[in-house]
Formats: sequence, C-alpha cells, structure tokens
Amino acid sequence: MLTGTITSDEEPRRSVAEPLTAQFASSPQGARLARRLAVRRMEEWGYPPASDVSCTVALVVAELAANAVRHGRVPGRDFGLRLALDEASGLVRIEVADAAAAKRPPAAPPSSYPDGESGRGLLLVDVLALRWGSTPRHPVGKTVWAEVSTVASGTVQ
Repeated sequence: MLTGTITSDEEPRRSVAEPLTAQFASSPQGARLARRLAVRRMEEWGYPPASDVSCTVALVVAELAANAVRHGRVPGRDFGLRLALDEASGLVRIEVADAAAAKRPPAAPPSSYPDGESGRGLLLVDVLALRWGSTPRHPVGKTVWAEVSTVASGTVQ
C-alpha cells in the first residue's frame, strides 16, 4: 500500500470543516434555536454535547445570540449565526450578526457590576473565549465574534 493512500473505509480528514451559517428570528426562541443548532453542529464535528468544547461553544453562542436579540434587535430583521471549525489551528469561530450598527458591545463592564441584574454575559465570553470582538457589517449592522479553543488545555496548538 502506498503511503498516504486512503482505503474505501477511511475518509480524508479536512483541516477546515464545513461552517454552519443560519438566520434566526430576533426573539428569545431564535436565540434558543441558535444555541441548539450550534450544539448539534459541534456533535457532527466530533464534540459530544457534554464535552467541554461543546458546552463552551453553547454558552458563547447563547450569550451572543441573547445580546443580538436584546440589544441588537431591529424590527423586521433577523440575526445571523456563523460557526466555523478550523481543526488545524484548534479553533471554533463564532459570529453573531445583527442589524443594529450603533449599539456596539461595551468596552468595560457596566457600572452596576457586580451587583446589577445584568451585564455579566460578555464577562463570561471574555473568560471562555481566547479572544473576541466586533466588526461593522456593511451596509448595516455589526458582527460580534469569539474564538474558542478545541484544545483541552485551553491553549492553541
């Protein structure tokens, strides 16, 4: 057998898996569906729902989707989710896009932290993700993104 030959029982391992791209109603139900679909795609990529990576991705998607619904909602406009796995770099990139360009994520925790009833979600994203940020979307809106490591130790290979 030649080196590098793939038999009919084997499939070539792709370094970049097929990304998930979907639109959801800008509602709590839409945010819930986004999280569920992300968990399902993580399972398809080989990360069971109870795995640390899948749970981390689910939490980050839930927070970013909830923020898109609560703070980025524009009547009549959906929010988008894009989830991409790059096996070579050991990263899952999460992108949530909404239509509210003027409402950017805060650079610092709200003044009510730690006693307030809200404002901790992006702190969770900051702790769980290797890095995160936002970029303007043209012609309208913004994309808030986060990158989560698939490596158990939390470091990128």
